[in-house]
Amino acid sequence: MNLTPYTKSQLALRNGQDKPEIWVAFKGKIYDVTRSRLWRNGKHYEHWAGQDLTDELSAAPHNENVFDKFEVVGELV
Repeated sequence: MNLTPYTKSQLALRNGQDKPEIWVAFKGKIYDVTRSRLWRNGKHYEHWAGQDLTDELSAAPHNENVFDKFEVVGELV
């Protein structure tokens, strides 16, 4: 699968405020969480969209399988 590369700066714009997309990164992949009611306005509990959440997942009450239901839209470079 060829994924479109995005920089951290490009990811940061998909925060639910600057652009309509709400994206997060995890382990190098970027996921579109726009349709999730839990990510309204780009915030999910203490987590903000437009960021790499790899290091933060260990504090979450769920595991990385939570990303399985979201579309991969790119890779973080």
